[in-house]
Amino acid sequence: MLIPSASPEFKSGFVALVGRPNVGKSTLLNTLIGQKIAITSPVAQTTRNRLQGILTLPEAQIILVDTPGIHKPHHLLGEVIVKNAVGAIASVDLVVWLVDGTVEAGKGDRFIADIIANAGTPAIVGLNKIDQLTSESLDDELKQSKILASYRDIAKPHDWDLARFSAITKEGLDKLQEMMCNHLPVGPYYYPPELVTDQPERFIMGELVREQIMLHTHEEVPHSVAVGIDRVDEQPKITKVMATIYVERDSQKGILIGKKGQMLKDIGTKAREQMQKLIMGAVHLELFVKVQPNWRSSRAQLTDFGYRAE
Repeated sequence: MLIPSASPEFKSGFVALVGRPNVGKSTLLNTLIGQKIAITSPVAQTTRNRLQGILTLPEAQIILVDTPGIHKPHHLLGEVIVKNAVGAIASVDLVVWLVDGTVEAGKGDRFIADIIANAGTPAIVGLNKIDQLTSESLDDELKQSKILASYRDIAKPHDWDLARFSAITKEGLDKLQEMMCNHLPVGPYYYPPELVTDQPERFIMGELVREQIMLHTHEEVPHSVAVGIDRVDEQPKITKVMATIYVERDSQKGILIGKKGQMLKDIGTKAREQMQKLIMGAVHLELFVKVQPNWRSSRAQLTDFGYRAE
């Protein structure tokens, strides 16, 4: 893949997607680049590592940095997650601060706003989930007005733009892209135009397995899970993948395996289907479950699983 020369007016830069857990950062990333590279789940705090997606437009190349949700950490993994998210804010050209556009700004939102303001990075306040709003009555319209006003009050002192959109229906995303381009400096192509992420396939495969664990086990296991891709064997007609799921307790291992191994089989089936879309070919997936006590509080084990404070 070749990196072309950019025209004199071409723009490029790094844009961090930040916000509280579960406001739709990973969904927005996937929608903007038109391909699934980040996992999504109803469970909060699913994004752990900074993930870069590459959106190449005729007039600009936007490198999107999907950050973990900023929250109060309860263990070393949580501290690393939040530290990396906060670090991303100060190291990019623009921040898109995603919020739940169906509710007024709260304490958690103002906490993040202060972090962005202290970093001095230009920002767009992105009110997501507008597809969930209704305008059937005067009360609905008053509610929307109050929501918008609560974020305008935060944005105005910092001269931040506001954008309203839906990462699911794509309503308002053209305007968001235009606003992002307006904020970026003139610059070169950082990556070949056909590339959509800088992450290796192994990393994304591991994330696809972790996503299915979250979808199948809900709150019973997710935050105690890490996934390691042990082997990827690319053969002419099929790609064989071996992966190990790490949990902290024997009880979690039992939940993941399920009665007669059915839970692990279901997780593997769905993860394999997603992997086949990723590589556009047949996949044979083998999953194993291993207990690794207190791995989220061990700096050495966090490093082994790819979680590093940046």
